[in-house]
Amino acid sequence: MKRFFLLWPNQAILQTPSEKSSGKISQTLSEKSPAQPRFPLPWSHYVRLMTVKEEAARRFYETEALRGGWSVRQLDRQIATVFYERTALSRDKAAMLVKGAKPRPGDRVGAEEEVKDPLVLEFLNLKDEYSESELEEALLLHLEKFLLELGGDFAFVGRQRRLRIGDQWYRVDLLFFHRKLKALVVIDLKVGKLTHADAGQMHLYLNFARRHWTREGENPPVGLILCSERDDALARYALEGLPNKVLAREYKLALPAEKALAEELEKTRLMIERKTR
Repeated sequence: MKRFFLLWPNQAILQTPSEKSSGKISQTLSEKSPAQPRFPLPWSHYVRLMTVKEEAARRFYETEALRGGWSVRQLDRQIATVFYERTALSRDKAAMLVKGAKPRPGDRVGAEEEVKDPLVLEFLNLKDEYSESELEEALLLHLEKFLLELGGDFAFVGRQRRLRIGDQWYRVDLLFFHRKLKALVVIDLKVGKLTHADAGQMHLYLNFARRHWTREGENPPVGLILCSERDDALARYALEGLPNKVLAREYKLALPAEKALAEELEKTRLMIERKTR
């Protein structure tokens, strides 16, 4: 309670409302003490917000939860997936904020939502110049942290899985399984920009994996191309409409300063507010 008071001083506390009574409670409190400020979110939201250490991030989640009408479950999911940092790193911050404001009915599971964007891999400690094999070695050396960054439902299956198509041999960099998706996730590592050839190669891998590696009861495999730089327009035209689900995600080896993140997000939020007026 001391921490709560220090983080949100001089405001009135609103008890967590039941599912359909929040409006009545808010109206009653307003009638009794119209001049007193109160918390716009239920108490359960603030309990979760108190776990966010950085002030700028905490204010961001509080503002977005209010703007988007997030349930405490939505808020928890956004904090757990580091939505604040990912929005700040995204090229299209406005789209990220709009997307984040929308609830997921019934928490439907989709590959787009389950795979983070971008992935933050600052724990790898790689130098400015590194090869794809060095990137793979570093990911396996820090496999536990990589799994945590991917998400709690990923399980490691193998590396450099060989497949033969015709007279040629190929190798898949990394192979994972996702419990919620109930599907294999084929990961291809790229140092540099995403190209249309990368999409074609992944499509080849997935066709093979669906026929030879997928077990009974599993969904078709998902392809994930991890690249250090992604052209959004190229990714859209290269990946949309494929029979297989292929995702392209950027990875970042370092996060910018906290102050820079906060400034970028504040600019984007103000821009969205001006457009909606």
